Amino acid sequence: MEKLPMTPDGFNKLEVELKHLKSVERPAIIQAIAEARELGDLKENAEYHSAREKQGFIEGRIKELEGVISLSEVIDPKSLSGTIKFGATVKVVDEDTDEERQWKIVGEHEANVDEGLLNIKSPIARALIGKDEGDSVEVRTPGGLKSFEILDIKYQ
Repeated sequence: MEKLPMTPDGFNKLEVELKHLKSVERPAIIQAIAEARELGDLKENAEYHSAREKQGFIEGRIKELEGVISLSEVIDPKSLSGTIKFGATVKVVDEDTDEERQWKIVGEHEANVDEGLLNIKSPIARALIGKDEGDSVEVRTPGGLKSFEILDIKYQ
């Protein structure tokens, strides 16, 4: 199986979520199912069916997280340098609008564009990989063709 690159922060967040699901959410839903069963007829018991549905979601998420964690390859960006690669924090300027942006290139399971965490498999990240400060890149995005100049690269 293919290893999944991940930063230490991203790996820790997944572990925290998994622990919470196993130690808090799972026992709570088991209790809710037990209480719903005590209400009688299960065929028409909305609380029971709702709790069972939530249990299915929780168990599915636990399996997903366990799979991702088992395939994770934790890479500490602090040990890296040079051209843009996984773990780089990249500051760019949009050459059309002069808007500056900063992204950190991370694994797909920790990506969150709203937080500036860019999936390594995204078109922008793929275009930036291997480039250096001062380089310009053109990226075809869903919003059209974008041109960025790389202002700064950090590994933190």
